[in-house]
Amino acid sequence: MTEVRIALMGAGLIGREHAALVAEHPGASLAAIADPDPAAVALAATLGVRHFDDYECMLDEVAPDGVIVALPNTLHVEAGLACITRQISVLVEKPVAETVTAAMRLVEAGEEAGVPVLVGHQRRHGSDIREAKAAISRGDLGRIVAINGVAAVAKHDTYFDVAWRRSPGGGPLLINAIHDIDCFRFLGGEIETVQAIGSSAIRGHAVEDTVAVALRFASGAVGTYLLTDASPSPYFWEIAAEQSLTFPHQAEDCYVVFGRKASLAVPTLDLWEHEAGGDWRDPLVRRRLSAPVQSCYVAQLENLIDVIHGTADPVVSGREGAMTLAATLAVARAITEGRPVDVAELLA
Repeated sequence: MTEVRIALMGAGLIGREHAALVAEHPGASLAAIADPDPAAVALAATLGVRHFDDYECMLDEVAPDGVIVALPNTLHVEAGLACITRQISVLVEKPVAETVTAAMRLVEAGEEAGVPVLVGHQRRHGSDIREAKAAISRGDLGRIVAINGVAAVAKHDTYFDVAWRRSPGGGPLLINAIHDIDCFRFLGGEIETVQAIGSSAIRGHAVEDTVAVALRFASGAVGTYLLTDASPSPYFWEIAAEQSLTFPHQAEDCYVVFGRKASLAVPTLDLWEHEAGGDWRDPLVRRRLSAPVQSCYVAQLENLIDVIHGTADPVVSGREGAMTLAATLAVARAITEGRPVDVAELLA
């Protein structure tokens, strides 16, 4: 296939990671970078690509085949709409928007125009998550009973020198938990209701540092989820799954899917079950499912490339991203209002 030209909007931390991935991929080239920050000028010069302060000018002058939007959340929708207007496939970093209403504006515009909108939930591209989903679909676990998840990491103090990370919307719910919730939806089906409690006792910021969540899925399955960015542990998917671009790998599990026939730990993919005819007093048998380690970030980029070529559909569409955002914001509402929240409230 011919090489696709991908432009980047936003050259912050995540944007720089996208720029490097595109520049290194044999099936793509970085066409241009749009970001008014002086650091973006230096990055574009280093990579040998054109720089623009204004992304609309970039889209008109460069006419890329695809775009990656890594701007602040509040700018995602307008940037995505600019791409849709020009019939350019677009990958929008998570969260797809700051509200569900804004997200649906982007989703519906893309669907009406026939322009693919992808959302940057890279974990769905991970080989362990894909194999776990395949095992569930094959019936290896039987009917899903429950899902348990943990995301615990200790963010360094200087991380919070950036003001927006101390403000509502900048906490681990929308930065980290949204990825876990997306995986829970992928593995267990739609989340129907959430209950949650949150705490900011460790740092005293206006935003949460620790959250405990109870989930009810539409299937009748239930789930529990513990999130904190104030404690060191290996129970964090990027670390445990050997997928982080910055953290060292520490082999552990952070999800367990419980089924009537078997339970499955992720990312190790250890499946536990009784031998045929055994009951709960008999020893359990462990077998490890096979899934080669592959960079989910590279796989996500390759999905964008294939979508641009017209040979694949988005792994995580704009509508999927909006549903994950709704479930995540339902958790935030449950904490604030101290009550169970139906995800449907956010979609109304």
